[in-house]
Amino acid sequence: MSSGLPDRAASRLAWTRDVLADPGLTLESASADASFRSYWRTRHAGQSWIVMDSPPALEDPAPWLAIGTRLAAAGLHVPTVRAQDLQQGFLLIEDLGSQLYLPALNDATVDALYGDALRALLHMQRDVDTAGMQRYTRDFLLRELEIMPEWFLRRHLGHTPTCAEWDVLEAGFTTLLHNALAQPQGFVHRDYHSRNLLIVPHDQPQNIATRLPNPGIIDYQGALIGPITYDLASLLRDCYIAWDRQRVEAWADGYRLHLQTAQLIDGSVDRGQFLRWFDLTGLQRHIKVLGIFCRLCYRDGKPGYLDDLPRVYDYVIDIAARYPELADFAALLQRCVGMRDLRQVTAA
Repeated sequence: MSSGLPDRAASRLAWTRDVLADPGLTLESASADASFRSYWRTRHAGQSWIVMDSPPALEDPAPWLAIGTRLAAAGLHVPTVRAQDLQQGFLLIEDLGSQLYLPALNDATVDALYGDALRALLHMQRDVDTAGMQRYTRDFLLRELEIMPEWFLRRHLGHTPTCAEWDVLEAGFTTLLHNALAQPQGFVHRDYHSRNLLIVPHDQPQNIATRLPNPGIIDYQGALIGPITYDLASLLRDCYIAWDRQRVEAWADGYRLHLQTAQLIDGSVDRGQFLRWFDLTGLQRHIKVLGIFCRLCYRDGKPGYLDDLPRVYDYVIDIAARYPELADFAALLQRCVGMRDLRQVTAA
């Protein structure tokens, strides 16, 4: 998305040419994300680089740098930074390539790819220094949940909850808040999923010396201290790809055992307790995402996110319906949605 400055592209190109001392190089779009941040690829002296454009007034690049430093210090594979101009919001960073997990995931590859991702996750939760990081507080969690009634129910479905319906929503939110805060707390990436994990080819010049493990990890600027199962739910109940319940629960339970070996959770935490943490933490995330995807559509002009809304909604109903204390919550959403096609944009 444009920062609104007509000379942004010219400034970005001029800065990159100056940093790499190459007046002839060009930039091409590499990707954009759900924020105002954008990424541009260039080649210089046989090596590929990425320019991250993070307009300071809209997307402060400082948190990305700070969290990246913590992750790199712990041995995780994040982009190294060659140059930065925080005043303009330009960073020249390592190119981890364009082979995202999402298109590479299938029944034949998922165990190996998720195996790498789960090892990296354990490493992240065990080894990243979290001193001084902000916490996923009750108020923060509640603000995220409240995005759903505003953008999914009111704006997308055209439904304003009654007082009785608010009681149902708030009772459901309270259950989820208790679950999140009752868990052991640790480093949380907050968007640890198939669009933020990359398969990095180690034969690239910039990777031969380091040979850091896969996956390459990006989009970590929002990291906080929070529930131990948050990133696990983000990965295994991905908003962009779904796996059958039995497989997901087997992966989750296997990870529980690794957490116990690493002494990140108590040895008394059994499968049932852990799956409840995992289920309800994922549910909190997906309720938030129902609202965020709609907000991205209607506020930010990115209707493509609605294509993934049915999958997220199915997660919400499937999980909420398994827990008696959330049955009314699930029934309320089902009444509001009815037979609607959630992928369709609603006129203002």
